[in-house]
Amino acid sequence: MRELGVHIALDDFGTGYSSLRYLHRFPFDKIKIDRSFVKEVGDGSGTSSIIKAVVAIATDRSMVTTAEGVETRQQLETVRALGCTQMQGYLFSAARPALEIRAMLGLGEAAALGVA
Repeated sequence: MRELGVHIALDDFGTGYSSLRYLHRFPFDKIKIDRSFVKEVGDGSGTSSIIKAVVAIATDRSMVTTAEGVETRQQLETVRALGCTQMQGYLFSAARPALEIRAMLGLGEAAALGVA
């Protein structure tokens, strides 16, 4: 599948059925850190250390890390400082149809947000 350009992501890492065991058993390309950790980052709950540990594991295994649910500049700056390589969430945009995304990218709106 990789020869076809397919990449595999472990979604909602840290919740539900996702576990460290999956990282050992399957050849993931990306770990998507669940929004529940991003929501609490920087509030003294200890989620920063969890995100940092996930990023370290991903880096060691040559995986990309995506922080889900980034809604504020503070969250963006914090997860970026913790080493996340990608972010997604309402800070950037609400979910949109594919045609709107193409138009948005063509107009450079992502760059205007300062997140490109």
